[in-house]
Formats: sequence, C-alpha cells, structure tokens
Amino acid sequence: MTRAALTLTIAVALTAAATASSVRIIQTNSAGTTVHLIDPATNKVVGVINGIEVNHGATSAPDGSRLYVTNEADRTLDVVDARTLKVVKKIELTAHPNNVSISKDGRRVYVAIAAAPGAVDVIDTTTLTRAKSIPVNGAAHNTYVTPDGKYILCGSVAGKLLTVIDQKTETPAWTLAFDAGVRPIAFDQKPDGSTSRLFIQLSDFNGFAVVDFDRRKEVARVKLPDVAERERVTQGLQGSPSHGIGVTPDRRTLWVLSKMNSRVYEYSLPDLTLIGDAPTGHHPDWLTFSPDSKSVYIANAGSNSVSVVDVASRRVVTEIPVGHVPKRNVTAILQ
Repeated sequence: MTRAALTLTIAVALTAAATASSVRIIQTNSAGTTVHLIDPATNKVVGVINGIEVNHGATSAPDGSRLYVTNEADRTLDVVDARTLKVVKKIELTAHPNNVSISKDGRRVYVAIAAAPGAVDVIDTTTLTRAKSIPVNGAAHNTYVTPDGKYILCGSVAGKLLTVIDQKTETPAWTLAFDAGVRPIAFDQKPDGSTSRLFIQLSDFNGFAVVDFDRRKEVARVKLPDVAERERVTQGLQGSPSHGIGVTPDRRTLWVLSKMNSRVYEYSLPDLTLIGDAPTGHHPDWLTFSPDSKSVYIANAGSNSVSVVDVASRRVVTEIPVGHVPKRNVTAILQ
C-alpha cells in the first residue's frame, strides 16, 4: 500500500509539473510583428511568434494545438502551430479585425470586425475557412464566449452597444445599448457556471458598469477611486481611462486596470468591495491570470512590458520586457 501510494503521489506530481510547464501567457504587441510567450513558472519569455504585423487579439485551441491571432495589417486570422510557433494558415476576413475568442469545443473562432457596419466573422477550425459573418450594429471591438459556452458577446465602441449572440444558432439573441462605447468585459458566474453578471468597461469612464445578465439591464456603475491631480495621466488614454478587467479563475475577486494612474484595483466578489490596489507599468491595457489564480499578468502598452502581480499580496513580482505596445493577452495551455 505504501509503494502504491508513493507511486500515485509521484504520478500526480509529474502530471502537475507537465501541466504547469505547458501554461503560457500569450502577449500580443500591437505596434510590432511579434507575439511573445511567457512561462508563468519562470516569468520569462520562452517563445516568439514572428511575422504577424499589427497583431491585436489572440486565443488558443482547447487541446493546445493551435493559436489564433488577428492580423490587422493583412486583415486575416493567422493560425499558429503551437509546437513550432509558425504561422500555418492565414484566413481572409471580411474587413479589419480587432479581438478574437473561441467556442468551448474549439470548433469555431469568433473575430470582431472593427469596420462599419460591424460584424463577427465565424471561422470553422476544421476547414480553417470563414464559415459566415454575423452582422452587428456598429464596428465590433471585442468578442467573448460566456464561461458556459452558450453565448458570444460582441461589444461595439462606435455603436455603444452590447450584442449577445446565441452560440448554437450564431444569430443575435438580444442587445443592450449604453451611453458610451462598450470595451472590455468580465464575467460573474452562478454556481452552475452560467452567467449572472457582466462587468463592462466603457469609453471615457474610469470604472465599470454592472449588468444583470438575466434581466438584460445595467444595474450599477462602479467608479474607481479618484486620482490626485499630481498622479493623473491625461495623455494617450484613447478614450479609455479604464481598460482591462477580469475575474480570477477561482471566482473570488475582480481586477480592474486604470490608465489614469497606472494601477490595478482588486474588488471582492460578489459584493464588489474594494480590497486594495497595486502599481503597474505605464498605460496598462489588458490582463490575464495564471490558472491557479495566484498571479495576474498586466500588459503595459506604454512601458513595453508585462507586470506580474501576486494576487494574495498585491505586490509586483517582476516586470517582463516584451514587444512594442503590448495590449491584449490571454492564458493558454499548449501541447
């Protein structure tokens, strides 16, 4: 029994180590041609994807075999082999893309088309072709798939609109209008994994809106703490003083970025009580988490770096140099 227990312990440890080594933070660089891969075990850049000009958003296949990166220069979705880090296919899109997401089964990729009149291009990952284009009102900025996989969310800055798309039919189910552009979105979940609330960042607002998903309405706005004039950043905000928001994988806290003073704020869930904050690099733009919820990785567009913040202590662990103007990032488990 002792030998069996020891064997099981070693097997579990080896599996955990293999899993940890395959986790990567995928960091796009919006003013360059490279995408950086960071190993959260070492907080070092361990891989570089070359040749994707003005790369915007990225997502990964659930089985870890591929990465999908939007290419603004060529108006394509570039398919990357996760082992070789080489672009193996460029899929033509209907127009200029922004961010991207993937279905839970990995069969569809949803690309935000940032050109009027607005659309979400749907990519079939089996054939690596564009299957259809879903019209939306207003140029699309970001797409998301809800944690339960039932809906695709599309936010429009120009249209000031959230479009909720049924994933099974790939047709719009409902919309919600705002008084400002719809930017990054994070999800609060019910115990069964379905969506309870949305946390949505809006143009020219240093904070976020709270949307009741079932009631399909905004129920609150949370303003980030006031920034003293001596600390306030006013240049280069691009209409988004607060840009980058996410819920930790353990669903315990919400993290929100502010460009106005280069900080990240932590709120408790579900009550949205402000817990504390931490410094970031200049112009923080996006964030993602390690799967164990221990670290948050913050893309600093103004510092060409990624800040790593320890979630428990809210202390900056390190700052990792990356490419030019890093913005979107995502956590992936690769082969």
